[in-house]
Amino acid sequence: MSHVTVLLDEAVNALAIRPDGIYVDGTFGRGGHSGEILKRLGPAGRLVAFDRDPLAIAAGQALGDARLTLVHEAFSEFSTSLDRLGIAQIDGVLLDLGVSSPQLDDAARGMSFRFDAPLDMRMDTSRGETAAEWLARASVQEITEVVRGYGEERFAYQIAKALVAARAGQPVTTTRQLAALVETVVRTREPGQHPATRTFQAIRIHVNRELEELSLILPQCVSRLAPGGRIAVISFHSLEDRIAKQFLRDASHSVEPPRGVPVRAADLPPPLMRLIGKPVRPSAAEVAANPRARSAIMRTAERMAT
Repeated sequence: MSHVTVLLDEAVNALAIRPDGIYVDGTFGRGGHSGEILKRLGPAGRLVAFDRDPLAIAAGQALGDARLTLVHEAFSEFSTSLDRLGIAQIDGVLLDLGVSSPQLDDAARGMSFRFDAPLDMRMDTSRGETAAEWLARASVQEITEVVRGYGEERFAYQIAKALVAARAGQPVTTTRQLAALVETVVRTREPGQHPATRTFQAIRIHVNRELEELSLILPQCVSRLAPGGRIAVISFHSLEDRIAKQFLRDASHSVEPPRGVPVRAADLPPPLMRLIGKPVRPSAAEVAANPRARSAIMRTAERMAT
């Protein structure tokens, strides 16, 4: 399945693109959002696109657009990378979270139980620990915490015990091994959902530090946005959305003084951000055309003048 960009027009519209502005796409993927941003930029505009996936970087280089700068880093390296590029402020940033269809559909990446493949799961295949390597050393407690915390899997402890017991006889190194093992433990599941869905999601999130990355980049985005600059965050599951929602809500409220301290409201520092509109979800037509869009939700906020 080729990658279909989710909330394409909605996300780029949310950024309110200025032709001469500087923008950041936190996850280039296969360039859907970046391509639309470039269409709306003039000759003086600039786009910086991050991605951990070497194949995504290669896809971006093939565009040959001088206004596009590609950064092969996790987006937690946001500020460091912008400093290196000599960029102090930006006019907008888009974070399209989760994994792309090419990553899910490439058997060699080991992110899906639909194929038998090495249990890799890394977004950046050039560095870091694979899922198989982590599973070979993690304790029952560590595996339980990851599968329960990131997969919201109620059978997490049983899965962890089974994994540790199984590896004593044979290392769990392939997607088929992991899926089959989970199936022996998880006997009931929602209709249409594979028993291993939550476990695969949880391990992938852990291997790629996806929630930590999001928590690290959000304050960096706010600090780099020029007044009037916007951030749009597209999430695909509740854990990501909870982090984005809480952060943007906190940033859009004034700092509360300590209880009992007589401070006038007018003397309090203004909020850094203001929320823009209500959360946006894909239309029924988009979900019908691209079922992977069904869980997406986008939140947008704008930097206030200080």
